[in-house]
Amino acid sequence: MRLLLVEDNPQLAELVQDGLTRQGFAIDRCGSLKDALAARNAASYDLILLDLGLPDGDGMSLVRQLRQANDSIPILILTARGGLNDRLIGLDGGADDYLVKPFEIAELAARCRALLRRPGATLGVVLQLGNVALDSTTRSVSVNDTRIDVPPREVALLEQLLRRSEQVVRRNQLEESLYSFGEDVTPNALESAVSRLRKRLSGAGANIVVRTAHGIGYAVFQQG
Repeated sequence: MRLLLVEDNPQLAELVQDGLTRQGFAIDRCGSLKDALAARNAASYDLILLDLGLPDGDGMSLVRQLRQANDSIPILILTARGGLNDRLIGLDGGADDYLVKPFEIAELAARCRALLRRPGATLGVVLQLGNVALDSTTRSVSVNDTRIDVPPREVALLEQLLRRSEQVVRRNQLEESLYSFGEDVTPNALESAVSRLRKRLSGAGANIVVRTAHGIGYAVFQQG
């Protein structure tokens, strides 16, 4: 899942980015309304994490602008404004959730997953093909009901493939979902991740296979 974090405090932004990256999210960061709007127009995101006190205006103006443009992307406000009236303004103004600073990364990650599980959103609860199941809430993968150790990046890759099982997922879609702007990504990073995932699934006795559509992308199929 790829998230856009709009936060002008560098220390907090880095803390949130590091924490959510460990939870399996790809995070892009910016510190102003102008940059946030440019990022939204340039890339596909599953969720926006939005501070209200930004150097070039109030974050609620971005919420209103997106909603007026019929952009239904989930928006989670992160702010020090904890008053009841502030929360009502945020939620009634088009935000989907409201979290007051300071907060724990674990709670933030849980709220992100909850928003992404809503009807029509990105996350489902359990994705399954053959004897492989991925729980998008706990980010766990099991084969024949036995949990296997899969790093967050490979979980994210498997999730994207399972959501479109038996369909080719274009490599640029996978790369956008797995890697954030500015991340040091080698030309064969995706191929390497696919290779590791294949070995991990095969070693656990999975009856699904990741196939390559040369020059296009990848797809996952059940064997037999």
